[in-house]
Amino acid sequence: MRTTPHKALGAGALTVAAVAALVLPGTPAAAGPHSAPAACAPAQVIGNGGFESGTSPWTQSPSTLITSRSGQTAHGGSSYAWLDGAGSTRTDTLGQSVTIPSGCATATLGFWLHTDTAETTTSVAYDKLTAKIGSTTLATYSNLDENTGYVHRTIDVSSFAGQTVNLSFTGTEDSSLQTSFVLDDITLDTSDGSTPPPADATRTPAAPAYTVNLSSDTSGTVWTGHENVTFTNASATALGEVYLRLWDNYHGTCDAMPIKVSNVTGGSAGAPSVACTALKIDLPSPLAQGRSATIGFDLGITVPSGADRFGHDGAFSFIGNALPVLAVRDSAGWHLDPYTNNGESFYSLAADFKVTLDHPNGLLVPATGTSTDTPGSSGRTVTTATASKVRDFAWAAGPFAKISGTSAAGVPVNVYSVSGISSSSAQSMLSTAKTAVDAHAARFGAYPYGELDAVIDNNYWFGGMEYPGFVMDLVSTTALTHEIAHQWWYGIVGDDEYTSPWLDESFTDYATDLAQGKTGSNCWSSVSWASGTEKITNSMAYWDAHSSRYSTVVYGYGKCALHDLRRVLGDTAMAKLLKDYATAHWYGVSTTAEFKAAAQAATSTDLNSFWTQHRIDG
Repeated sequence: MRTTPHKALGAGALTVAAVAALVLPGTPAAAGPHSAPAACAPAQVIGNGGFESGTSPWTQSPSTLITSRSGQTAHGGSSYAWLDGAGSTRTDTLGQSVTIPSGCATATLGFWLHTDTAETTTSVAYDKLTAKIGSTTLATYSNLDENTGYVHRTIDVSSFAGQTVNLSFTGTEDSSLQTSFVLDDITLDTSDGSTPPPADATRTPAAPAYTVNLSSDTSGTVWTGHENVTFTNASATALGEVYLRLWDNYHGTCDAMPIKVSNVTGGSAGAPSVACTALKIDLPSPLAQGRSATIGFDLGITVPSGADRFGHDGAFSFIGNALPVLAVRDSAGWHLDPYTNNGESFYSLAADFKVTLDHPNGLLVPATGTSTDTPGSSGRTVTTATASKVRDFAWAAGPFAKISGTSAAGVPVNVYSVSGISSSSAQSMLSTAKTAVDAHAARFGAYPYGELDAVIDNNYWFGGMEYPGFVMDLVSTTALTHEIAHQWWYGIVGDDEYTSPWLDESFTDYATDLAQGKTGSNCWSSVSWASGTEKITNSMAYWDAHSSRYSTVVYGYGKCALHDLRRVLGDTAMAKLLKDYATAHWYGVSTTAEFKAAAQAATSTDLNSFWTQHRIDG
């Protein structure tokens, strides 16, 4: 994402490992229909239980049960399974085949169920949801189980150890008065009785909502105020703490932190760690699954000198990654990776932001989301920016020159230029932005963030930088097209940028080529690996140690690999793969394994040798 000039201007399914524990419907187990490992390895054997990775390995009838459409909400993430709710005679089914290993002393099915109904009876079960393993009914719920939110249900299925069985949920509805059965975060944990199951893979804290009120000094380089964040624990493992990422403390020292947090409420702050870019907040008591909490704190931001993603170029301040955001906990634990100036370390879940910025009238303040200005106290303006389902929030402040337009598809676009940018260059960037946002939207899905702001300064040493609805860039058609493509590949389809930088940079450079009509013909023929350990899928830890190769491999070789994949699949199949993959991971998180599985599902050609040749591991 952080594209140096030579970078910017140059160049739902299952993993194989998961298949070992999960047999797809209609696929016999390798050694017979009821074979299983001789010993129980503690595991969670449901695939895609949160429905965030498309539909596989679930079977559903009708095919629209797994959804993120409006009308219901997810327990965690953005997708869920919605059975019934039609108010007419209907039967919906959802299922997948699972292998419960032999030797397991315990096997527990767990799921979150929300039931809402228009039925008024308090005694008759007109509409029902039945949970089964094979032909055995595990439990039945009905309109009588109506609740205002999700309820966690657990069922002991230890008696099925050593079997491959079909887990199913069947919803039946009578001829009138709807009942909706909404399922999410389905798990089946197995254990030998002495070893606890592995860490919950659910990403949490989920559904963060940030409310921020800040006021600036006369120059827009110092901001003070307050931030609140509300979040929900989506994991079956209780949350005893959360971590705030204070990323921009990289630009200072622990003795003089540019980002200062004080007067914490809703928890107790520990000592900053990871070079003062992480702050642990111990919660008053462990937060159970499905429960929400709020922490608040006073916030001070001091913007250092320098034309950086966090810095000021004379009178113009650029304020990226300055707001503290929640770190993510998943099966790997808390992600507390160090800041990298070579690329990105940022890994965050989609969140809602409402940010109020009080500033002098002479400063324009472009920001993530949709902004409105109202008069403040004497000589000041209050800019209120709201953004939904974004991973971060950035803004700028300064006496910018602003021009605006609307893309052919109706996206409002604003270009903010520092002094020294000619009006013709600004107009060129406006035209580029309008074209690029529509081109990417046509390939990957409609742009969801309202307006798009581009802040232009030719002094940026890094070329360009992306935030949701907000990009920083040089005067460059290619660089701006690249940064706008990041609205999809990092913004909408998220990833762990420290662990898997190729998932945003390679995909974004490939999207840039497509938008500019470049086919990448023969580009793979120029690949020359520096060592046996060099791979497209290496983490930022590797690239920070081999920084001279980062853009060549992740940007250049990465996009060439995707061009090669397009030639294997065919143009039509590749276009469908990426659009479907973006839809399946909309506001979610992509992984290399999930993309590889989705690509394999799009072709009858065995891709194993392709991944090996192109050094795409995971």
